Amino acid sequence: MRVAVIGGGLAGVTAALDCADAGASVVLCEALPRLGGATFSIKRNGHWLDNGQHVALRCCTQYRRLLGRLGTDTFLDLQPRLSIEVLDPDGRSVRFGRSELPAPFHLLRALAAFGHLTPRERLLAARAIQALRGVDPGDASAETTTFGRWLRAHGQSPRAIERLWDLIVLPTLNLRADDASLAAAAFVFRTGFLEASDACDLGVPSVPLQRLHGDAAAAELARSGVEVRLRTKVERIVGVDGGFALVVGDERVAVDRVVSAVPHHATAGLLPEGIYPDAAARLLGASPIVNVHLHYDRRVLETPLAAVVSSPLQWLFDRTAAAGVDSGQLVTASLSAAEAEIKQPKGQIVARSTAALARAFPRARRATLLDATVTRSPRATFRATPGAARLRPPARTDVPGLAIAGAWTDTGWPATMEGAVRSGHAAAREALAGRVATLQVAETVVAA
Repeated sequence: MRVAVIGGGLAGVTAALDCADAGASVVLCEALPRLGGATFSIKRNGHWLDNGQHVALRCCTQYRRLLGRLGTDTFLDLQPRLSIEVLDPDGRSVRFGRSELPAPFHLLRALAAFGHLTPRERLLAARAIQALRGVDPGDASAETTTFGRWLRAHGQSPRAIERLWDLIVLPTLNLRADDASLAAAAFVFRTGFLEASDACDLGVPSVPLQRLHGDAAAAELARSGVEVRLRTKVERIVGVDGGFALVVGDERVAVDRVVSAVPHHATAGLLPEGIYPDAAARLLGASPIVNVHLHYDRRVLETPLAAVVSSPLQWLFDRTAAAGVDSGQLVTASLSAAEAEIKQPKGQIVARSTAALARAFPRARRATLLDATVTRSPRATFRATPGAARLRPPARTDVPGLAIAGAWTDTGWPATMEGAVRSGHAAAREALAGRVATLQVAETVVAA
């Protein structure tokens, strides 16, 4: 059984490993000169910079299991208990963290002390959290409205939405509450914050993403017998008698089964006609992420990560050690739902970010900026807006032996690394389903 996996991101790597584990002969084709997909690193001035600051929660069990297989799980610094410094634009800081109480009471102390809201806003937020526990993400009605509309109907002020709810929604859904579907937001809060007390503990990579994912995946795929073809762009998948042919320039690669693990905007032209229409990909859309990498001559951020509400900074990470910086500090600001910033000049983004840093962090006012760069991901994630769920296809297609993977598929999860890994597992199962059935029949005949 020869299986082709198209795409070398987390979904493709997971699918390829699963197929190899099942005994298939696997070839993985990746158009880029590296593995890792949407999670990668670049080298600038001798320092490693990630294209975007990807993090994980303790509830991301399948992703963490993949890291264990790749041998890089020790490079995900997982907090023993959620603890985040949250500042307002003028630097007033509160600590948002969980207690050891069972869910959902583990967040009550943090909410009660969240000084960026008024006491009345905190009380109303607690009531909204209780109401959110009753929202079923799988209910079709939750796909018909935005989270912001639901929040306002439950007494949340514009400031509460911006300073509390968007603090979580922005980095997890890459959308603001006013754009995200209620179903997607309810899944994030229920799975990450309301069902298990430790689910929200935050993990941040301590090494560049390329080392965490791409390089480690290349080694594990080789150990598993997977043939990896980098710089190999598959133009089309063509059905032939008893299998498929991958069109790669003038070459035709014959295989029995295929897992397509490419982004949704690249899927329509790759798959046989009618599997996933280009119109559906356009409707699913894309939401950008911009990261601002600022190298100062001294420490300006005293914690490994921080969030700044009502600010262009959003989330900040100390990437000094991970980047290999031996002097000063490298601070990365991760800007989600960056529709405005994605087209702005680098100088404008850097100037606004450094001004906001100087306002919130007094140390930055005395620091000298040694270097600055901006990385942009125009199509970082799909848009989890109302109605998006119906545009996310399952792993199974109408063509036997052809499966689809990617964080954008119907995993039940938002566009996260966890969703990508889960999609890879599902696609491998579907691609191999016919083979499993055949083997079961053969074993029955032998036993008889």
